[in-house]
Amino acid sequence: MSPLSKMDETGTSPSAALPSSPLPSGEKGLAMKGSEGLTSARILVSLATYNERDNLLPLIREIHAFVPAAEVLVVDDKSPDGTGRLADELAAADPRIHVLHRAGKLGLGTAILAAMRYAIDKEYDFLINMDADFSHHPRYLPAMLAGMKGRDVMIGSRYILGGGTVNWPLSRKAISLSVNGMVRILMRIPAHDCSGAYRCYRVAKLRRTDLDHLLSRGYSFQQEVLFRCRKAGCRIGETPIIFENRRAGASKVNPKEMLRSISVLLWLGIHAFCGWE
Repeated sequence: MSPLSKMDETGTSPSAALPSSPLPSGEKGLAMKGSEGLTSARILVSLATYNERDNLLPLIREIHAFVPAAEVLVVDDKSPDGTGRLADELAAADPRIHVLHRAGKLGLGTAILAAMRYAIDKEYDFLINMDADFSHHPRYLPAMLAGMKGRDVMIGSRYILGGGTVNWPLSRKAISLSVNGMVRILMRIPAHDCSGAYRCYRVAKLRRTDLDHLLSRGYSFQQEVLFRCRKAGCRIGETPIIFENRRAGASKVNPKEMLRSISVLLWLGIHAFCGWE
C-alpha cells in the first residue's frame, strides 16, 4: 500500500481530507473579500514544524479554506512524530504544498529565515508566517492580506484594539508586554506587537532587507527582523488577532533561550538607540 492510500485516525486519507470544509456564511464573505485584488499575487504561507503531525492537516485545510490560491511551505526539523512524512504525503497529493526537510531541531528563527529565502528565490509576492499549532488562526489571513495595500509588513497583533490572548497567565503577558515596550522605545519600531510571529511580508522588500547579518536564532528573531525591515524602509501595519493556545502537542518554550533572546534584544536596542546600528 502506498503512503497516500493510508488512512488517518478518522478513516480519511490525507489527500481526501485536503478539500476545505464549508465555511459559515460570514466567514465565506471574509475569505472572498480577502481575495479581491490579489488574484494574480503569488502567496506563500510558511509553517515551521517540530512534532506537529496532529495539527498539520487541519491547519493546511483551514488555510486553503480562507485563501484557496495560497501555497504552503512546511519547514520541518526532522520531527520524531512523523510530521515531515505527512507533509511529503500532502505535497504529493496537492501541488500547492511544498516541504523543506532540515537535519534536526535548528530553531524557529532559522526556519523562518529558510522560508524567507525560499520565497525570495521562488519570486513570490507575499510571504505569510504562521505558527503551526493553531495559535495563529487562518481566519485572520484575509485581513492580513487586505492590509498589505500600502504596507510592506502586516503584523497579526495581540496588543491593539480587538486583539488579545486566551488563557495566558499574568506573568507571561507581563513579560511579553515589557519586551514589546522595550523594543518599541529602543528600536523605534512603530508597532505594538513586535514579538508576534504571525506576519505578512512583501517579498520584494525582504529582498532588500539585510537578512545576512542577523544575530538572532530564537525568540528575539521576530523583533530583529522587524528592526531590519524598518531599516530597509518597510511600511509596517497591524491587524488585530486573538492568540489562542495550541490545539495539540506540547509547548516548546525554552527558558534559557528566552534569557539569551532578551540579552540580544538589549544589545541590539542600545546600539539602535545610540545610532551605532
